[in-house]
Amino acid sequence: MITRRIPDFNLGQIARSGQCFRFDPAEDGAYTLTARGRQLTLGQDGDTVWFDCGEEEFSSVWRPYFDLDTDYGAFKRAVSKQDKYLQAAIAAGGGIRILRQELWETIVCFIISQQNHIARIKKCVENLCLLLGEPCYNKHGERYFCFPKPEALALCEPSDLACCRLGYRAKYLTQSARQVVSGEVDLQRIAALPYEEARQELMRLTGVGVKVAECICLYALHHIDAFPVDTHIRAMLDKHYPKGFPMKRYRGFAGVMQQYGFYYELGV
Repeated sequence: MITRRIPDFNLGQIARSGQCFRFDPAEDGAYTLTARGRQLTLGQDGDTVWFDCGEEEFSSVWRPYFDLDTDYGAFKRAVSKQDKYLQAAIAAGGGIRILRQELWETIVCFIISQQNHIARIKKCVENLCLLLGEPCYNKHGERYFCFPKPEALALCEPSDLACCRLGYRAKYLTQSARQVVSGEVDLQRIAALPYEEARQELMRLTGVGVKVAECICLYALHHIDAFPVDTHIRAMLDKHYPKGFPMKRYRGFAGVMQQYGFYYELGV
């Protein structure tokens, strides 16, 4: 068990923030997170957070995953006092951090996210993991399923995924998986590219447009200047920033501001 005092960190807000779809409430106020081929139970009391793992796993996996070496307080202090909307958004979701998620999983999840809502995305992702994920066991001997590898999806036809209720997105997933497995789209190369180039390369994948590519850049590649615009953010921009979001003020971390706004718009 690892315990750390972590400022600007709220497990509930992160779990509900729409970044990650295998992060769920557990017993006694704890949470269960399945990510990077592992399953973790963790909880929080004030600014003290506990992780049910050893020091090596915490340092190599979860510390970077939760972006714990970044000062999110500095991002929040950069917000103009006159910007009442962002100040309110921070008050509502200032414990959110931008997760460093696995690239392939994020691609699949945000292809699924198109024209979809969080509860249904979570169900689709879980169904996909049950169907094609490799069974694994946590430290307590409990079985869970890892996220399906591209090789598993590449062998499928869209009809094979009918039980996952993916609709038209099933075709996008199988075709994208084949592009990755064949080497037509090189994920290792994309992971090393600058933001703009990475976004363009991601858009070569079937079913990945500008918004989905921006989400992948933000939530997997940690290009925190990415700024995905979905219906929630469009509503925010139209109502509160009709002359445009102040990108210059938040250059280099506008995606963090986007996430605060997105969470605030969700109203969770």
